[in-house]
Amino acid sequence: MRLPPRNDPRQYDDLAGEWWRPGGSFELLHWLAAARGVLVPPAGRPGAVLLDAGCGGGLLAPHVRRLGYRHVGVDLRRSGLEQAATRGVTPVTGDVTALPLADGAADVVVAGEILEHVADLPAAVAELCRVLRPGGLLVLDTVNDTRVSRFVTVTLGERIGAAPIGIHDPDLFVDPGELTAECAKHGVRLRVRGLRPSTAGLLRWLFLPNGTHTRPLGRMIPTRSTAVVYQGKGRKQGEASR
Repeated sequence: MRLPPRNDPRQYDDLAGEWWRPGGSFELLHWLAAARGVLVPPAGRPGAVLLDAGCGGGLLAPHVRRLGYRHVGVDLRRSGLEQAATRGVTPVTGDVTALPLADGAADVVVAGEILEHVADLPAAVAELCRVLRPGGLLVLDTVNDTRVSRFVTVTLGERIGAAPIGIHDPDLFVDPGELTAECAKHGVRLRVRGLRPSTAGLLRWLFLPNGTHTRPLGRMIPTRSTAVVYQGKGRKQGEASR
């Protein structure tokens, strides 16, 4: 059997049924979405926009629904956008390296588990910062470019079913120093911290029989080590217009 190339976005169409299946292939993405949602403050003005870059099936939606934003989701794959739309997300087909939004259109930009899938990191960061209004907040998480992350995410993760086979290309994993420097070029001072899944939740996910999973199975826990997965938060310099 010939495997598809790594990081092929068409895989998400084949995996469309996993976005909201408890205990499915995307279970850890739910925990990451919840961790991102904690970092998003309530909207500070009427009509505030939250851009969800690489929104997939809209996993962030339950965690920001009551915060007062217009939640706009951009993604390449219609299969994910269709599911996001059913959860209150305004769906927009687009690429994170060429976002179809005006400069300064978003009060908050969230980029969860997307930067490790883009071939042109500087272009993606430039776009995320471009559409963020002065004073706006950038929230993200991604996979570090280390030997440990390659082993955990690809070698071990794909073997035990913690990640779909071929979903990542480790050559695209993102060094936090490089990411911080790219954000700084566009006026965003990014601060990062590590994340890891709760041990009990991970064990429940891996070993509970199929069909017995109910959420929440687990959560992401902040950690000092950024060696595998890390989270970033930063504001764009400048005063927001009133």
